[in-house]
Amino acid sequence: MTNSPAQGDWVPDSCTLPTVEQPIRVAEFDRLFADAVRSIRRPGPQRLELVLTGDTEQAARDLAGRESSCCSFFTFDFATTTEGPVMVVGVPAAYIEVLDAFAARVQAGIGDGR
Repeated sequence: MTNSPAQGDWVPDSCTLPTVEQPIRVAEFDRLFADAVRSIRRPGPQRLELVLTGDTEQAARDLAGRESSCCSFFTFDFATTTEGPVMVVGVPAAYIEVLDAFAARVQAGIGDGR
């Protein structure tokens, strides 16, 4: 598996989203990370948890649904906790590097203050 360097090393070659649409999707995730993610947790190498602001869960669900249709190795689940809604992102072991890059992108989007 290799990743597309033009997309910040987290769009794998196995992604079926047309190449021309990939920068748009990356920008959508960047916007979600900056606007909706309050904090990030990494309970294991194959799992990432994004604590969302309360009013952004539906937008996150929509984006996750669209991402699942082109990158079927991603799993997205949602939970409600005392901290607020949580978007859970999972990958098989073969895609840990993609999740690592995804997590780095999230952290860059939310900054060090969260």
